[in-house]
Amino acid sequence: MAKGNKIKKYRKPLNLNIGMIIFGVIFIYVIVCVIMYFQTGHIVRYEVQEGSLAVDNVYRGIIIRDETVMYNQAAGYVNYYAREGERLAKNGLVYIVDETGRLNEEFNTAELGQNALSNKDLSEFRSEIVNFVHSYDSAYYSSVYDFKNSLKNTVLKLANVNMLANISEMNGGAVNIINYSYAPVTGIVSYWVDGYEDLRPQDVTAEILDPKNSNYEKKQMLSNSLMALNDPVYKLCTSENWSLVIPVDSAKGAKLLEEEYVKVRFLKNQYESWGKVYMLTNADGNSYLRLDFNNSMITFINDRFLEVELIVEDETGLKIPLSSIVQKDFFLIPEDFLIPGGNNGGDSIMRQCYLEDGTISSELLEVEVYNYASESKEYYLDSSVLNAGDILYKLDGQETYVISKRATLIGVYNMNKGYADFKQVNILYQNDEYAIVKSNTKYGLNVYDYIVLDAASVTDDQFIQYREQ
Repeated sequence: MAKGNKIKKYRKPLNLNIGMIIFGVIFIYVIVCVIMYFQTGHIVRYEVQEGSLAVDNVYRGIIIRDETVMYNQAAGYVNYYAREGERLAKNGLVYIVDETGRLNEEFNTAELGQNALSNKDLSEFRSEIVNFVHSYDSAYYSSVYDFKNSLKNTVLKLANVNMLANISEMNGGAVNIINYSYAPVTGIVSYWVDGYEDLRPQDVTAEILDPKNSNYEKKQMLSNSLMALNDPVYKLCTSENWSLVIPVDSAKGAKLLEEEYVKVRFLKNQYESWGKVYMLTNADGNSYLRLDFNNSMITFINDRFLEVELIVEDETGLKIPLSSIVQKDFFLIPEDFLIPGGNNGGDSIMRQCYLEDGTISSELLEVEVYNYASESKEYYLDSSVLNAGDILYKLDGQETYVISKRATLIGVYNMNKGYADFKQVNILYQNDEYAIVKSNTKYGLNVYDYIVLDAASVTDDQFIQYREQ
């Protein structure tokens, strides 16, 4: 072998066949399609169904009654003789005041013998216990304290009755320092105050109804307590009529006002009653509903605030998500300038136009009607087809109309035809997620129509590629 000769490696030529080329093209196409799929926003459709809304009708309200606070006429130890929630006759004994405290000392040292509870006394205990057991709800645990105080007052009342019966047997000095207090009028007695006894419905504010209101204080009066002169000692509720004021939005309140009466369920004991409806707009600018009742006042004698549920009929219609709802502008056209029935069975208008030589003429333009205002007798036509300043003719005369008036409709995009077609809706009621719209309207939706779930994802007349929700 001669020096300087180099051995070169033989390169095998690349052999391409038609199968590899086709596979490569398909592979690239698939990659491009996948990338485009993830970069393209796909429109989700929603099938319209009939339904109703689960509306939260639970409200916290404040009780307003005819309450008269009575004040202590002499300083000393107060002993009650009327049970809370008891109806007192005029001049009925409510309490006595032991000015020096000697009365209790006398009874502690006196031999009163064994005292047994009568059947009437026992029935008072049974009644209170049974009422508490039936009405108790762990969500309102504070009612336990009201029951405790009421039961304690009942015990002390029965003890005080025995004391009262034996006062004449005590020494005269003790009798001379006792003051008797009688009810000036008939009424239901209660032993607590909170400063809202003179509150009027028109004075209620959001702050007063706030459960976290730090200014609210309920003061309970207990038997055998030391009280000063002119301290609140008890109060009388002189009427079975009472009111409950609850916050409500103005639209809901106006609808309930039309009904005049609404059925109310008291969550504390699940009792139901009918309340007469009045609408209020108070000084804080908020709307309130005043519900008047003529029964059950005694049941809630220990309450200032109540949670209630308004039992109203659910709105039924076509149920659509709020994300599908959109607003759109339209031109208003007098009905005399709309020509019913065109070449394709649709409606038309006669619009002024100019020929190539500049002469004025007219053209028949087919349009779609989106709504009809019966009061003004005007049709809603698409503003993308017409222009402000266009001149319309009547079909049977020379009278003209210059397009200028606009109005807005609330609707959704129907996609039954493969493109975004606006349909007007009439909302009956709505919550945070869905709206109930009127069904069987001439220019609206029908059950089982397909609409765009997110109205912001499409534009008018856009052709739609969709995927299932």
